[in-house]
Amino acid sequence: MGSSISKVDLSLNLGNLKLRNPVLLASGTCGYGTELTPFLHMESLGGLVTKTITPKPRAGNPPPRLAETPSGLLNSIGLENVGLARFVEEQAPKLRALPTAVIVSIGGESVQEFVELAEGLMRVSGTWGLELNVSCPNVERGMVFGSDPKLAAEVVAACREVWREALIAKLTPNAADMTAVAKACEDAGADAVTVANTYLGMKVDIARRRPALGRPCGGLSGPAIRPLAVARVWEVSRGVNIPVIGSGGICAAQDALEHIIAGAAAVQVGTGTFVDPAAAERVIEGIESYCRTHGVRDLKDLVGCLKTEDDH
Repeated sequence: MGSSISKVDLSLNLGNLKLRNPVLLASGTCGYGTELTPFLHMESLGGLVTKTITPKPRAGNPPPRLAETPSGLLNSIGLENVGLARFVEEQAPKLRALPTAVIVSIGGESVQEFVELAEGLMRVSGTWGLELNVSCPNVERGMVFGSDPKLAAEVVAACREVWREALIAKLTPNAADMTAVAKACEDAGADAVTVANTYLGMKVDIARRRPALGRPCGGLSGPAIRPLAVARVWEVSRGVNIPVIGSGGICAAQDALEHIIAGAAAVQVGTGTFVDPAAAERVIEGIESYCRTHGVRDLKDLVGCLKTEDDH
């Protein structure tokens, strides 16, 4: 295992976006990026991903929007947000003042809408990264782009033409061949891929004989999906040459380390933040402690080091 060491390099780059460590707050779980500032030290994070911004304001889906499941959470928020214009006016100045890396999530119903968002944000971003949400299960056409390698590549390529900073594609685990989608995004110019968005799921209210959510299905997140997400990270990371950002069920350092050893260069903490707003800080501390104890001087040496029976 190696001997204990005193200094660990946790830093990494996603394209030209520099992160001090691999732990990000996941989109949709930290608002526009400033809501959690009373509960954790932003300067300790690798970065954060804002909730998804769309060209026009969205009211979101009808309630109920959340339903607990065994070790998981179903959500059907429906990309509620203030829209591009208000985001640029009200939120951009606050994000530029944060002492951590910022990635803005965007979602569109057409390639042109994605481009419109990228162009609008490029004018005010500075060094922000961009995460293309081609994978939301809670809106019409939300998973269409991320389920088809050709369509996903079209979105990435079009945004790459107007976006000069880090470009990340957030993939859906509901795609028939997630690795093919990831490779298409890489070939089209993505700097990284996030693996993955939520799994499509349903909870039934047996007393009413109706769905527990306002829409029949929602996106399942939380510890229940972690083994599924880790498997996807392992599969996708073996098929691309760009960083994979692991997301799914990360509540503690051990969870993050599973993703990292399986192939994730960085991780996103989402549902775990609802349980403990400072969960991401504890994940960072735990990763660093593990590296010190096991003699890992550079976290990059741990990424994808998983050994299987097929390895020789």
